[in-house]
Formats: sequence, structure tokens, C-alpha cells
Amino acid sequence: MEVCYQLPVLPLDRPVPKHVLSRRGAISFSSSSSLFGAPDPRQLSQRRGAISYDSSDQTALYIRMLDVRVRSQVGFEPERRSSHPYLYIDFRTLHTRLDYGSTSASSAPERRVHRLLSFQRYLHSSRLLRGVPQQIPLHILDEDYTGQARCMLEKVGNWNFDIFLFDRLTNGNSLITLTFHLLNQYGLVELFQLDMVKLWRFLVMVQEDYHSDNPYHNAIHAADVTQAMYCYMREPMLAKSLTSCDILLGLLAAATHDLDHPGVNQPFLIKTDHYLATLYRNTSVLENHHWKSAVGLLRETGLFSHLPAEDSLNMERELGSLILATDISRQNEYLSRFRRHLDQENLCLSNGSHRHFILQMALKCADICNPCRPWELSKQWSEKVTEEFFQQGDIEKKHKLEVSPLCDRGINTVGNIQIGFMTYVAEPLFAEWARFSDTCLSQTMLGHMGLNKASWGSLQQEQTSVSEEAEPSSAGTDTEDSAAATRRNSNTATAAGGTSSKEIPQGSRES
Repeated sequence: MEVCYQLPVLPLDRPVPKHVLSRRGAISFSSSSSLFGAPDPRQLSQRRGAISYDSSDQTALYIRMLDVRVRSQVGFEPERRSSHPYLYIDFRTLHTRLDYGSTSASSAPERRVHRLLSFQRYLHSSRLLRGVPQQIPLHILDEDYTGQARCMLEKVGNWNFDIFLFDRLTNGNSLITLTFHLLNQYGLVELFQLDMVKLWRFLVMVQEDYHSDNPYHNAIHAADVTQAMYCYMREPMLAKSLTSCDILLGLLAAATHDLDHPGVNQPFLIKTDHYLATLYRNTSVLENHHWKSAVGLLRETGLFSHLPAEDSLNMERELGSLILATDISRQNEYLSRFRRHLDQENLCLSNGSHRHFILQMALKCADICNPCRPWELSKQWSEKVTEEFFQQGDIEKKHKLEVSPLCDRGINTVGNIQIGFMTYVAEPLFAEWARFSDTCLSQTMLGHMGLNKASWGSLQQEQTSVSEEAEPSSAGTDTEDSAAATRRNSNTATAAGGTSSKEIPQGSRES
């Protein structure tokens, strides 16, 4: 059962009457604050992401039970859902507040996040959209592209596509621009009769829900995965088999697969007794949250509201199935199933369930394809993901928690983390993908990964030589360092995907 109240039409400069408590879609308005004015600080709900925790708001309590996103224009405050000290820290201001070696975690100002209401104000005041019919011609939005960005989009199917440059050319809007372009290029906007304003608003809100403070899990990573997903869907095996619905779901899943990622991993959420871990029973915690967040935005914007209810629900479920497949802890499960299909040669892409499984594998490849990019791009991604690991380790040290594997910047390096990840996670997956789709792109990816792995090995040797020259060590210490390095490389797979050295998947192919 869904509760819905009609919101009276009021001038923007007038406060909402105290007797009005309105909820439209997934938006909750407190009766003590104005609709678009500043909220009363005493009435600020305790928030995590876009979820309200005001225990006095019965509507919010009901919405929380349904796991529906609640939005307002209040700032984000630390949640206090348990007694653990970490949960007094807000995810969205976490990385900007905490500098390694700093003793103060509150020096940086609070970061205000503009949400749906600010976008509604924009819609009301925008000269571009005022009086424009509901079906906006595609060329109007295309005019926002700069000349260089448009030139890059003409080569969006190239594997060496520089997403960092594209993000700069689009003024930080790479995810919006890229996803909209691909949906339009496939003709999906017209085919599914998507409302242009709703689609644009959905993409803006998706990009906003990625935390720009995260070094790695941010909107640029989502754009990079979306571009890789597009490359895979253009491969001959998929291009001739995928339906328009498959393509739409594949692109949307790629764009939203890490939505509202907090910048810490699942084991961290579990050991700090975070509410998300409790909500999803310690199972695919982040992936379930990404999926539900995406569904919340789809419903909030009404992007699929014109479709039959059954079709809309089916699309939400299949979107969730794709996003849940990116759980790296289930890597062996999906890889073993993929290998069995290839060994038995029984994949039939005219079968809907088989096509969906291949889309899952394609999204898994796109999600961890950074080692397969050219060195200049791969190195940047490697440094960003390692920095995110180290920031989690800094938090764990600060709050006297056990430091997670790979997260201690004092004993780990970018090189040993990346070599271990390639050996135990990336190489087995992309070797099987090359068996499925033996194309120039697959061989290019394996070639880049081999070169990148060798480059990291060379950098490791150079760093080791420099450190030995600076501080000579005994043979015993060298032996201990070698053993420690071996343990760290083995722990890479465990931390990333729950794969130990005893569970190395078979069929790996060196490139």
C-alpha cells in the first residue's frame, strides 16, 4: 500500500502551512519548514545519503520500512544508528574532512548537497524549459555539447577513449552527457517514448548521487564503465543478438551500478554495524543499495511511468539482477558458470535468460576493466582505487579498528595491489571473456593487461632497488619482506573478491 497526499499549489516565497504534511513520490516535506526556504536546524532529520531518520516523522518511518528514498533540501548530518564511533561521521564529508596524519576531522566546512528541490526550482525558472512542449527536440540538449566533446563522442566506441579528458570537456558532466548520447544513438529515447525532461532529470540525479569526494567510486568511474559496456555490446556476438530492452537495461545498469557508493567496502560496513549491513543481512550490501537507489530515482522521476506496470517492474528487477552481479565477492560463482557454458558450448543468445547472463558478465568485465586500458589510463585508475583503500585504512586506524587487507598505506603499494588483482581476479575473467568473444578488442584488452602488469612489476623492482640502496637490509629482513609481499598479493584477491590463493580459477591465460 502506498500513501500519497496532494500538495496544495503555493507561491514559492510562502511557507507551507503547519497543517500540511505532503509526500509526493519519494519526497518528504516537514511541516515545520518552508517548501523552498532554509530548514529549521532543530528539525533537521538525521540523514545518510538521501534517507531520513527523523524518528518523530511517522511518514518517514513508514517510507523507511518500504526502503524508499526520502528527499528534502536539508544538509547531510551524521547518522547515529548505533553506538559505534565511526557512525558519527558523515560519508559525504568523510574524505574532505579526514587528511592522513591530521588530528582534526572537522576542519573542512560542511558540504551542502543540492537535491531534487533545487532542480525543480531550476525547471520552474529555466528560460530554456519554460513554455517548451513536453517532447523536447533532441537538438536542443545537443547544443550543450562543446565542440571537442562532440568530437570525442564520435569515437566513443574506441577502447582508448579518455574518460578523464571527456569529463573535463563536459565540465564534470561526463556521466550525463555520455549516457544521454548513447541512449539517443541507439534510438532508445524515441523507441521507448522516454520523456526528455524526465530522462534529463533522472541522469542529473544519478550523477548527483555519486560522491565526488570518493577517489574512485564516483561519477567518472560510472561513465567509464558505461563506455566500456557500450564497447562490449558492439561486439559481434552481442550486437546481432541483443534486443532494444537489453541495451537499455545494460546502459542504465552501467550508469547506476555504484550509485551512492560510500567509499568503503562491505566488510567495513559489517564490522561497524552499519544500518545498510543490517538492512540487507550482510549480503551484497552495497550492490543492493545501488540497485534500490536506482529504482528510487526511476520512480521519483517517473521515467518509466508511461509503461505498463508489469513491464516497469520487470525492468526494475532485471536492472537489479545486473547490478547485483557486480558483487566481487561472487566472482567465482559467476566465473564458474561462465566457464561451464563455454566448455559445454551451450550458450544460445536467442534465449532471453542466456542473453541476460551475458549482459551480467559484460557488466562485470566493464566494472573491473581498468587493468585492460592503455597504461596512461590504467595507471590513473590504479592510483585512485588504491587511494580509496588507503583512506578507508586511515579511518580504521583513527577509530581503533582492525585495518582491512590492502588498506594500510604503510605496508602496501599501488604496484603490489594491482599485480595481485590482475593475477587472481582480472586475468581469469578476461581470459574467459576472450573465449566467448575472440575479437580484436578481447586481444587488445589482454595485451594491455599483460603490459600493465609488467610495468607495475618494473616499478616495484625500481622502488625496491632504491629502498635497498637507501637503507641496506639483512638477508633475514629481505626474506621477511618477500614473504610479506607474497601474503599481500594473496590478500588482494581475498579483499577484492573473496578468492584466496587456494581458489585461483582455472583457465587463466597470460597475455
